[in-house]
Amino acid sequence: MKQYVLQRFLQMIVILFGTSFIIFFLFAMLPGDYIDSNINLTPQRARELKALYGLDQPVLHRYFTWLGNALQGDFGYSLKHQEKVLSLLNKYVWNSFFVAIFALLLTWSIALVTGVISAIKQYSWFDGLVTFFVFGAMSFPSFFISLLFIKWFGVDLQILPIGGMIDTGSDSTGLAYLLEVGKHMILPVIILTLLSIGSLTRYFRTGMLEVIRQDYIRTARAKGLKERVVIFKHALKNAILPAITLLAFELPGLFSGAIIMEQIFNWPGVGRIQLESVSFRDYPVLMAFTMFLSCLTIIGNFLADVTYAAVDPRIRLK
Repeated sequence: MKQYVLQRFLQMIVILFGTSFIIFFLFAMLPGDYIDSNINLTPQRARELKALYGLDQPVLHRYFTWLGNALQGDFGYSLKHQEKVLSLLNKYVWNSFFVAIFALLLTWSIALVTGVISAIKQYSWFDGLVTFFVFGAMSFPSFFISLLFIKWFGVDLQILPIGGMIDTGSDSTGLAYLLEVGKHMILPVIILTLLSIGSLTRYFRTGMLEVIRQDYIRTARAKGLKERVVIFKHALKNAILPAITLLAFELPGLFSGAIIMEQIFNWPGVGRIQLESVSFRDYPVLMAFTMFLSCLTIIGNFLADVTYAAVDPRIRLK
C-alpha cells in the first residue's frame, strides 16, 4: 500500500508540472494581452509596461520565472484589478467554494438515496418518476432553469432573494449575517444540484442494478439475511466503489459550472472574475484559476486512487 501511494504521489507531482507547462504555453500563444487591448496606452508606455512585467522576454524564460514565483505563492499581478492575483482570487474563491461544496453534498446525498431506491424498486412508479425528473433536469439549460426559479420563488412568491450575496444596504453581522448569506445561497445551490443530480442518479442506479444481480447477493438472500442488510451491507458497499473515482471530478466541475450561475444570480464568486479576465485578456488571473482547477482535479484523482486502493485491495500495485 505504501509503495502504491508513493508511486501515485510521484506521478501526481510530474502531472502537476506538466499541466503548468501546458497551461502557460497555451495562454502565451494567445494573441494580445491586457496591455495590447488597452487603447489608452501609447506605444511607448505599452513597451515600458511589457518590459516591467517581463512580457518582452522569450516564452521559455517567462515560464520558468512564472513557475518559480508560483511555487512561492506569487501568481503574478492583475493589471485589470491592480492587485496580486492570489489576493484577488482569495477574495472570491471562498464564495464559490461554499456554494460548490453545499451543492456537492446535496447532489451526492439525493443521488445516492434515489439511485439505490430506484434500483431496488425497478420499473415501479417511483423509478419512473425519478427517471422522468432526472431527464427533465438534464434537458433544460442552466440559464433557463435559473431564470424560471427566479420568477417563481423570487418574483411571484417573493420568498427567496433573486440575487447577490446579502441584502442591499445590509449591515448585519454574526449569526444574522450567516442566515442572510444562507438564504441567498438557496437558489444557486438548488440550480447546481439540479444540473448535477441527473447523471449521478442514473450512475448509482445502474451500478446498483449490476450488483444486486450478482451470485453473492442471491446467496446472502438465500441465507435468510434481512433485505436491509443485503442492500446496505453487501450490495451498496460494492456498488459505490466506481463512484469514488467519479467524485474526483465533481468539485472542479462545480466550480466550472458555477460561472453562468454566478452571472445570473449576481453572486460575487470567482466565476465572475474569470469572465472579466477573459474580456480584458487578464491572462495572469486566467492562468492562476485554470491551474487551480487543474490542481483540484489532479489531487482529487490522487485521493480517489488512494481511497479506492484502501477499499478494494484488488487494484493495489505490487
